[in-house]
Amino acid sequence: MKLATYKDGSRDGQLVVVSRDLTSAHYATGIATQMQQVLDDWNFLSPQLQDLYETLNQGKARHAFPFDPKLCMAPLPRAYQWADGSAYLNHVELVRQARHSEVPASFYTDPLMYQGGSDDFIGPCDPVVVPSEAFGIDFEAEIAVVTGDVPMSSTPEQALDGIRLVMLVNDVSLRNLIPNELAKGFGFFQSKPATAFSPVAVTLDELGDAWDHGRVNLTLQSSWNGRKVGMCDAGPEMTFHFGQLIAHIAKTRNVRAGSIVGSGTVSNKGVEVKGRTEWPKGYSCIAEKRCIETIQDGKPSTEFMKYGDTIRIEMKGKDGQSIFGAIDQDIAAPAVK
Repeated sequence: MKLATYKDGSRDGQLVVVSRDLTSAHYATGIATQMQQVLDDWNFLSPQLQDLYETLNQGKARHAFPFDPKLCMAPLPRAYQWADGSAYLNHVELVRQARHSEVPASFYTDPLMYQGGSDDFIGPCDPVVVPSEAFGIDFEAEIAVVTGDVPMSSTPEQALDGIRLVMLVNDVSLRNLIPNELAKGFGFFQSKPATAFSPVAVTLDELGDAWDHGRVNLTLQSSWNGRKVGMCDAGPEMTFHFGQLIAHIAKTRNVRAGSIVGSGTVSNKGVEVKGRTEWPKGYSCIAEKRCIETIQDGKPSTEFMKYGDTIRIEMKGKDGQSIFGAIDQDIAAPAVK
């Protein structure tokens, strides 16, 4: 099942069911009006949405209409919780290697995680508005899951049962603000503006055998200014699967329906080519590319994003078809008042 939220002038939008091929949609009004309603009453409402989904895919939905990602808000336009992990330890290793510092041993046994702003997500085609180019604008291509209720002290296996939906993420970072924030010892805040999500969120069955025990074994594609810069494998090198990330949150508190948990930047290890390390699968954020350049050449040469730049993030199934639709955004200055 694929679900989206259409803009209707309200904060929470209007829930729609989207066909598997992302060509048509149908309002879910007779079942639920908003995504959070479904997450709060999943066992009762999701089967009804599934019936509508099957009818839509069969071409028998009487009031179907063409699906337009540009009309989408984030699938869950605001959430009770947005917690983003750093599940791909290669990303951390590259950052540390570029700084000539060791990765603490605890990073391999206990996930890194920060809690982001969940009151103002942006849609997949909405502009990324940043007050200044000098902040160091960067995209971050990730995967996220949306949970139902997960009780405190749940094991990773139990936490996996709490996953309801999967979607893609552009977790925008303002790199030049990060060092001073982290130096305070209290984590990210101003350096993490509004996050964008894919047009649709999908249930696990839509991923088929690509969903592998809390990992998505597919390629995450990132295109910056129309040039493909990342074709990163999302599954094999995910050190902590989503069950482990959710269990990390649930160690001391309940995780409630409508919580979004991110994977962190999808990242793959380099390979040795004639005595030099290369990264043939590219990168899912510019900061990682700059770390690679520092390791290879002693200094970074790739600049961060500028106004007018574009970023497209997408994942295709084994049949070559887009699963979630694409995050397709422009970087923009604030409107002049």
